[in-house]
Amino acid sequence: MRILFAFLVVLGTALPVINPAFANDDPELLFKKSTVFRLLSPDAKLAVYAIDDPLVDGVACHFTLPEIGGWKGWAGFAEERSETSISCRQIGPVSFKGKFEQGDEAFRERRSLFFKKVQIVRGCDAKRNTLVYLIYSDRVIEGSPQNSTSSVPIMPWGDASAPRCEEFLEK
Repeated sequence: MRILFAFLVVLGTALPVINPAFANDDPELLFKKSTVFRLLSPDAKLAVYAIDDPLVDGVACHFTLPEIGGWKGWAGFAEERSETSISCRQIGPVSFKGKFEQGDEAFRERRSLFFKKVQIVRGCDAKRNTLVYLIYSDRVIEGSPQNSTSSVPIMPWGDASAPRCEEFLEK
């Protein structure tokens, strides 16, 4: 019975962890590209995802995450690499669903069995009326310098005027 309980605890920590406020906004897998061929086990890949900002309508981000191949990677026991990249764009009229703080989390997902996760956080450059998105992978113990940043200038769209991001910042 203890072994079953321990297995369920480990399985629970291996599942993706997404902020409950954004539970319906899982990233959409667009495609995967093999980077390392393995004859008898799964290849290492780069996976490209799309996600709409859960708080800001009219903004979408595309990001790439590496996936470790081999049997350890397939089983979820390999430590995923920290390299990430992101590109965000305005795809329609921008409207805010609520207020946010600088560095608020827009997306988070566990990347390994223990400790490592990838996060996308959002900020506002008030002077330039630009949303700034940062993607990074971190570990509880040592952190990670691997990151990427993307900026989205908020522009008028059709007849819709451009809102000021600073008006939606929590003070």
